[in-house]
Amino acid sequence: MDAVTTEHPTEHPTDATPTPPPAPRWRRYVAIGDSFTEGLWDRETPGSDACRGWADRLAEHLDARTPGGVEYANLAVRGRLLGPILTDQLPAALDLEPDLVSIVGGGNDILRPGVDVDRLAARLENAVARVRETGADVLLATGVDADGSALLRLTRPRVATFNAHVWSIARRHGAHVLDQWGMRFIKDWRFWDVDRLHLTSEGHRRVAEAALEALGLEPTDVTWDVPLDALTPEAWSVRARENAVWMRQHALPWVQRRLTGRSSGDGRTPKRPTAGPLGPDPR
Repeated sequence: MDAVTTEHPTEHPTDATPTPPPAPRWRRYVAIGDSFTEGLWDRETPGSDACRGWADRLAEHLDARTPGGVEYANLAVRGRLLGPILTDQLPAALDLEPDLVSIVGGGNDILRPGVDVDRLAARLENAVARVRETGADVLLATGVDADGSALLRLTRPRVATFNAHVWSIARRHGAHVLDQWGMRFIKDWRFWDVDRLHLTSEGHRRVAEAALEALGLEPTDVTWDVPLDALTPEAWSVRARENAVWMRQHALPWVQRRLTGRSSGDGRTPKRPTAGPLGPDPR
């Protein structure tokens, strides 16, 4: 009997077409919070009080990837405690009918020695549940690990406790988390402005990339968390000289405001109170 031969069809290689990353599903993004979300000190122009910030940059990324663009509002005001953020800004945000809300606050509360972190977290969870009931997604953020700061290191246990709550809240309600505690680059003082409480423009740019990842999207810069080269001895000498200037120009005025009950945000209003197409800070 003749041997039976089985012929296999010729396999023709095909050009592999990469699958495009998924487009964002959000069409209206509203950000609420304090100075971090307002964008201090990611200035639009040198010397200007108009700030851009990570939330504005995130909105720009979403807008560029979304057919037809996204609408964006930023209700954050510098110096705000979590209470006013949730009682004043959150209702206004929900009135705009967003499908994505970032709620980042509590940092100013944690700087106060008598803060009840568990009570703070309970208020945050109620707010997250309220937003999720509307069908909108929520982006939260952990606090920064201030181990390298001689002054802010004192708040580290409170920040760590609050962060644990944030992760639990996110799990229970299906929220996204921007993990600042785990960022490597952010521990480098070169990403912080002269007041040492707010990020530089490059710091805000990198946080916006991290926010994309937190939302399940591809960052435009996959190296966003790569640290800078090590500091030279000369740079550390400059830092030491800057410490005295920082204490006089920033730390002492901050303490005085706390003692007198004043805030850097007194009399200020949100920079983007209505949702609309992207553009420069309208103030």
